[in-house]
Amino acid sequence: MSDSRHPLAAVLDAAARGRFPDPDGRFEVLPPLEGAADALIGFTGHFVLAADVTHEEVARRVPERDFSVPMSAPFLTWLGERTGRRPLTFDALLCAAGRDGGTGERLVPLTDGAHPRVERARRYREDVRVWATADGDGILIVGRGVCDRWEIGFEVAPRARGRGLGRRLVHAACALVPVGEIVWAQVAPGNAASLRAVVAGGFRPIAAEVLFARGR
Repeated sequence: MSDSRHPLAAVLDAAARGRFPDPDGRFEVLPPLEGAADALIGFTGHFVLAADVTHEEVARRVPERDFSVPMSAPFLTWLGERTGRRPLTFDALLCAAGRDGGTGERLVPLTDGAHPRVERARRYREDVRVWATADGDGILIVGRGVCDRWEIGFEVAPRARGRGLGRRLVHAACALVPVGEIVWAQVAPGNAASLRAVVAGGFRPIAAEVLFARGR
């Protein structure tokens, strides 16, 4: 991940390595991102927005040190209308470091992108690669997303749930990126099963995130 491409990359990389923004109540506004979406990220007591708005516009709508407003529905709705972007899901943002060694799970590369999760990944990520378990019960997706960061997605067939396959897929993802690179997962907080699997697979919660999609 190159910090020279966008200042948000440096913020994310530092947080992934344990250097979080100060919980000072600040709301940082950065230039819009390249790619398919803008991003609003909520750390503990600190918020970072990369979108085509001004700090003054945000300050008029977010009272100083009011931590409840930046990720609230009214603010997200205003931001979407102001930028002409569509807010996507409200996600917990987690990360882990890439490691060497085997994946620990027998995976088969897939070239068929017909699966709905794969199609969605290709709308918002570049260099998307897809694997499946040998029995087809699990799908694992790795691609480049916000600030060119490595991002994962996975899905477990209903018949195979409750057996730890999600955890094993998440753990396997860390062996599919370069050693020491940070890999990220975005999970809807209400998806408790996926959230448990991601944490059990070695990922740490870092922040909350809402992406604002361009185009479709």
